[in-house]
Parts: sequence; C-alpha cells; structure tokens
Amino acid sequence: MRIHFTGIAGAGMSAVALMMRDAGHQVSGSDEDVFPPMSTYVAGLGFPVTYRFDAANLPDHLDVLVLGTSAKLGGEDNVEVAAARARGVRVTTFAELVGEATQGRENIVVAGSFGKSTCTALMAHILRSADYDAGWMIGAISPSLPATGYWGSRHEMLLEGDEYIVGNGDTRSKFALYHPRHLLLTSLIHDHVNVFPTFHDYEAPFIDLMHALPRGGLMVARDHSAIRKIAGETHAHTVWYDTAPCDGWFSQDVVYGDTTSFKLTAPDGERIDLTTSLLGAHNIENIVGVCAFLLERRLVSHERLAGGVASFQGIRRRLDRLTRTSRIPLIEGFGSSYEKARSAIDALQLHYPERPLIVVFEPHTFSWRSKDALSWYDTVFEGAARVLIVPPPGHGAETHHQSTHAEILARAAAAGVKVEGPTSAQAVTESLSHLKGDEIVLLLSSGPLLGLPDSLPPVMDRLYG
Repeated sequence: MRIHFTGIAGAGMSAVALMMRDAGHQVSGSDEDVFPPMSTYVAGLGFPVTYRFDAANLPDHLDVLVLGTSAKLGGEDNVEVAAARARGVRVTTFAELVGEATQGRENIVVAGSFGKSTCTALMAHILRSADYDAGWMIGAISPSLPATGYWGSRHEMLLEGDEYIVGNGDTRSKFALYHPRHLLLTSLIHDHVNVFPTFHDYEAPFIDLMHALPRGGLMVARDHSAIRKIAGETHAHTVWYDTAPCDGWFSQDVVYGDTTSFKLTAPDGERIDLTTSLLGAHNIENIVGVCAFLLERRLVSHERLAGGVASFQGIRRRLDRLTRTSRIPLIEGFGSSYEKARSAIDALQLHYPERPLIVVFEPHTFSWRSKDALSWYDTVFEGAARVLIVPPPGHGAETHHQSTHAEILARAAAAGVKVEGPTSAQAVTESLSHLKGDEIVLLLSSGPLLGLPDSLPPVMDRLYG
C-alpha cells in the first residue's frame, strides 16, 4: 500500500510509519510546527517528509491517509484530510492501522499510566541484543534501538499501549485495538483528566484490556492496590512485580550510583545480579517488570538478560544529561503527567541529594493546563529549591477548562514553592546565568519548552564549564 501520515512528527505516528515501511509498504508524511527531538528524528527517517500541510503532499494512487490526534493538526479540517476524502481515500488513525496490521501476531502490549515507553524500549533492546528478532512500536526514541518502529521476523510484536483516545471521533483507548495476547501493566494512576474526568472513567479501558487477554495469555503487573483491585477481571495467568518484597518478582540490595546495582529476586527465591546506568527508583521498577515478563515467557537467558539491562541507554527526554562540560548538570525529563514529573524530581534528589534542584517546567499537556488538575501543583515540586514555570501553550485551549499562566503560578506559590514565571527562553536563560555552581537543573515538559533543550546546553557549558 501507499500510506501517508499527516502529523508524522508524532512519536507514535513515526513509529508506525517505520513499522509499516518494514512490512513492505510505501510511506510518506507531513507536519508543521515540529520541535526536537522528533523533528530531528523524522528528518532522518529516509522517506519523503514535508513540513507544510498541502494537498499536493499526497502521493498519486494513495491507499490510506493516517491522521494524528494532536489538536494542532486541525482534524477533519486539515487540507490533506479534505483532499484525501475528495479522492475517496480512506482516512484512519495509527491505532486502527496498528491493530489491523498486527492481527495474527503474538502482541505483547505494555500499558500503564507511566513507564510504558521505557519498558517497551528496554524489552525490545534486551530481545534484540539476544538476537531475538521481535517487532516493536514505541512512542519514544531510544539510542539503544535503530528505530522506534520495526516489523521483525518473529511472531512476537511489542506494542506500547497508550490509554489515550484513538481520535476526536473515536473515544476508545488506543490499546483497545491491539489484540493483546500478553500484557505488562506498569501502573494505574488517574491521568488525562480532559478525556477521563474521574478515576472510574480512567480505569475502565484498563479493565477492558484485561478482558481482552485470552486464556493462556500472561499478565505481568506491578503490585499496586489499584491494579490488585481489578486483576481478577482477566482470564490470563497473572504474575506480580515490585521494588519491595511481594509474591512475585522484586528487587533487593539496591545500591544507587552512576551505575546502580541490585539483585532481581524470583518467586522461587533465585537471585540475579543486575546493573543499570538509568537514574531513579522508578527505573529499577521498570527493569524488574520487563525482566519478570521476559523470564516468565522464557524468551532470554539470565546472562543475555543481564547484558541487555546493563547496556540499555534509556530513552530520549527521560533524564538525559544535555550538558557536556558544565559543572551544573542540565537534565531533561518528560513531564506529561504528575507521576512522570514527580518520578523525575525524585530521581534527581535520590542521585544528587546535596545539590539544590532548579526545575524549568512547561505545562504542555491538557492535564497540566486544566483547572480540574490544579491540585497537582500542590505537591509536584516538593523538594525543589526554585521552579521556573513558562506559559502554557494555547492549542486546544477551547476544548477544556484551560488555566492561565497566572493561575498556575499562584497555585504553585501557595504550596510554598519559590516560583518564577518567565515568558521567554531569554528570560529563563538570564535567570539561570547567575547560579552558584552547586545546583542541578531539570528541564521538564512534553513539549518544545521554548526551544531550551537545544539553546540552553551550550550556554550552561560556556558559563559553568
């Protein structure tokens, strides 16, 4: 088929495009207002990409147009969508395409409120390093993998399972379309309040996902009360994991450092020595979950598992060090939800306990911008010495209860945080140009953050190198 992706710079969109290309299809894409790391990544994918929406971008004899879900794409009003429909070309979503393309594969869905990108990438890397040629689709970039999407020759397909809705006209969760045979469930914490107003609303698609697992399938799930409560909904064999002792797999004897070591303990008491360069207790949890799944499925040996864990370099925007010579580390985290932001802050406080933490934060997702989630600001920045909050973006603001920049700043300040509200990259850079030298700086967003991940590192290296 010829497939065109409108919104190709979406992490999931580009991964699916690569997966479909590997499967033998011809792909192309377009997007506007894109930013690193995805803009840089998409530019090197090796198939036609344009950076302006135009009906002329659509190839002749086009079979399918895949439309992304970002509000900035304009949905059905997008000129490429209108042109495709006028030509009688099918318009669909990447979740629908993934479900159709992988039906009949042994799909392993990695789902949860947080940790799913890291876990999917880690699982793919361990299998690849063990010469096990499974396929994968991951909504994030990992330096340990050649691409975010890959078809593979084995029957297994690893799919990052996003609970967010398929599209504006389809309120099913994306993972509802993925025909899961097995499931790794990392977490269940209320998120995406703009489409799941209550925890009951948020929990419901995860219950449906459990229902979809067949008898003979495997569910490896974190030992958490919210998951325990609904675990009986599945007919699959259930195995638990945690970072504390439980009736499943867990970590022991963790020693944190530039290289962190710990012992993976199996349900029968056997212990496996593992090391990782990833930061934070949450990444120990991710590693335990992935290892539990792979060993329960007997897909790798203990030796290949340990080698894969040790060599995994993580994924972009998940606690990457951006500076080279600065004595003040500049770290980039992914702050799309409360739990992800808090995990990044906790990780830096764990590894750098003596350094004052300065957070530069962009409330980019609908949840962070919603008045319904203002309570997140009451505790998310606990322990930070200073927090610089830049203005929220305006795209899609009319679709939910958008908070103003002033309201967000006031809520964070009321929690006792020393907060600033710079409105430009220049203002942020100026504020960070007079540090003592013992601090650590965390950039936290799921958006472009005023271009600071690109512009700030050389400044920090020059000032503090």
